[in-house]
Amino acid sequence: MTTDHKAILSFTDGTPSVEFPMLKGTTGPDVIDIRKLYAQTGKFTYDTGFLSTASCDSTITYIDGDKGQLLYRGYPIEQLAVNCSFLEVCYLLYYGELPPESEFKEFEQLVIHHTMVHEQMQFAMRGFRRDSHPMAILTSLVGSMAAFYPDSLDINSPEQQDISFVRLIAKMPTMVAMSYKYSIGQPYIYPKNSLDYASNFMHMMFATPCEEYTPNPVLVRAMDRIFTLHADHEQNASTSTVRLCGSSGTSPFSAIAAGVACLWGPAHGGANQACLEMLEQIQAEGGLAKVGEFMERVKDKNSGARLMGFGHRVYKNFDPRAKLMQETCREVLDELGLGNDPIFKLAMALEKIALEDDYFVQRKLYPNVDFYSGIVQRALGIPTSMFTCIFALARTIGWVAQWKEMITDPEYKIGRPRQLYTGHPERAVHGKRSRA
Repeated sequence: MTTDHKAILSFTDGTPSVEFPMLKGTTGPDVIDIRKLYAQTGKFTYDTGFLSTASCDSTITYIDGDKGQLLYRGYPIEQLAVNCSFLEVCYLLYYGELPPESEFKEFEQLVIHHTMVHEQMQFAMRGFRRDSHPMAILTSLVGSMAAFYPDSLDINSPEQQDISFVRLIAKMPTMVAMSYKYSIGQPYIYPKNSLDYASNFMHMMFATPCEEYTPNPVLVRAMDRIFTLHADHEQNASTSTVRLCGSSGTSPFSAIAAGVACLWGPAHGGANQACLEMLEQIQAEGGLAKVGEFMERVKDKNSGARLMGFGHRVYKNFDPRAKLMQETCREVLDELGLGNDPIFKLAMALEKIALEDDYFVQRKLYPNVDFYSGIVQRALGIPTSMFTCIFALARTIGWVAQWKEMITDPEYKIGRPRQLYTGHPERAVHGKRSRA
């Protein structure tokens, strides 16, 4: 990983120049190793948001924003989404390789037989207000797993690491469905061991004790693809939160709960909800007839209009997940007889303008995965309040894989970002303060 090249840092304040090693990964930009910077110079670097700082080395996910490339363990997302189920992707992200068929069957059964949650969890939920946001409930439920499953809290035990991994990905769909059922006042639906992962989730979401619910295979496939496309995304805010929280040696359940809480922020996990709300607002204002007018308002910096679902902080060319989600969107709407859905037509009209208008092309504002995922979830019958919960469900495997990679890294240390202090220098308290 270390190269023969060095980075030389020189100063104009009299500090002697220093050399730092250059590190090279298997792909992507080289990295300057500044771990000894403070020891050698007494100085820190300043990088708000850590946008130019590599906090770890990882073998899990790679993104090339300029190429529009997303790789899970070296496999392109386009291939995984078409050829593999979500649970196969879970196995890949955690263990590093796609599973042989014989091992996958055993793994799948292991996950399926851990989907039930501790019965007392439902009693714990009764303390929440009925109008509590499902993400507030989910954050609490995930954190409470440390109380309900105290037998797997030894983070240094490989066996207990694996048990926690299985429990988290197996029980997350159950907890998400429970948070939904609680919010709408319906009874919880127990998981069925006869159903696959995505079918089981949809059954727990939409079944009632009054009648049987048979998951539609097309809709199940769409749900499974949503999970796969959101499974991991390198060192984003919530993943970095999981790593930072986990670096203290806390339980994986606590670290993943921190990730769920971070994901709840509208700048992170709420993008697909914001996109759908934008489309619904345009529809309410006149629909297709108002698309051109809306896009002109977007160009006007003073109008306050924002184009949601286009462009990406990482992808500067196109989001490779967007095309896959667009295909899924068409399949779902056709299956449900919603091919003429006005919101979908509106989305297509917006996309057409964005791909042809120089203003958007020059700024590389291409559709991202959130542009279509909200439409798909809406068609599946999932309310907008649950969109981020679905995201958390899918991202759990990425969080767990990243957590496992961190705590098994012999070089890992507790996270301790530095700061540029701009407050008062040391000052004295003059005289004794009066007290009532």
